[in-house]
Amino acid sequence: MADDRDPLSRLLLEHETWLTVERGLAKNSLAAYRRDLRRYEQYLRRHGCRDAGAVREATVSAYVDHLKRARDSEGGSRFAPSSIARALVAVRSFHRFCVDEGFVDADPSEEVGAPRVPQGIPKALTETEVDALLATVDGDDPRALRDHAILETLYATGVRISELVGLDREDLDLEDGLVRVFGKGSKERVVPIGRSARQSIVEYLARGRPALERPATRRVSGDPLLLNVRGGRLTRQSCWKLVTTAGERVGIAPGTLSPHVLRHSCATHMLEHGADIRVVQELLGHASLSTTQVYTKVSPERLRAVYELAHPRARRAGVGGAPR
Repeated sequence: MADDRDPLSRLLLEHETWLTVERGLAKNSLAAYRRDLRRYEQYLRRHGCRDAGAVREATVSAYVDHLKRARDSEGGSRFAPSSIARALVAVRSFHRFCVDEGFVDADPSEEVGAPRVPQGIPKALTETEVDALLATVDGDDPRALRDHAILETLYATGVRISELVGLDREDLDLEDGLVRVFGKGSKERVVPIGRSARQSIVEYLARGRPALERPATRRVSGDPLLLNVRGGRLTRQSCWKLVTTAGERVGIAPGTLSPHVLRHSCATHMLEHGADIRVVQELLGHASLSTTQVYTKVSPERLRAVYELAHPRARRAGVGGAPR
């Protein structure tokens, strides 16, 4: 074990204190940093490095390669790309701290690239699950009317939660079934809204929103479509909560459903029913088509069904029923 005069040990301890006091990291986050940096320290010591000032870019790159090559008892990769990327975040935090505090002159981790973390395929609800979810909010009280309108609109339009709670009444054109939303970077787009969602919004505006209005409503910026019980604009957190609560009522596992899952479901179901991917890209407000393409993965059953319907020789049999 290194003594207190070891420069590397001293700086790692000071960095941990900084994470705790200055950054105020949560207990679990602090534990993750400590674990990643302990592994990094062990690597440096094995290679004869006991001073942060002696670490070079090649040292950090070699450490990342070391993590990539590490294998478990069954011969598989010991560390997933996401784990290696997280470890590099901890290493960068340490070296940047050393530079900022004046202990060393340069950050050797600055130009070291993290491994590419594969993007997961979004898990969409089935259409049956969506139907059950939309049916779970029932009633004529103001909050029920509002919550039903929220669920219908999230699924019907695929808008982001921040876009939904940011809507003002003037953004709606219910006669033509359109809604104007402001996406990332305040980029404006116009999104169609289906008959079912439109009807739920009409009912909320007629019988729900007026009952939620308070003196505070007049002091809110803009003219918010969605109000909370105090008459203010509904927050993202409240909207998130009501969606997850509705999901739990119909047996969707906690942590499985979120407003973004309804956005995923909107895109997935449209593509499954034949929508052009570029139309879905425009609907969702994706700047790149590659972002929308994550929704195009289909099940083998769906792939075979479409193939058999579309390919001219898919179901043509030869002698004895075998394909020719």
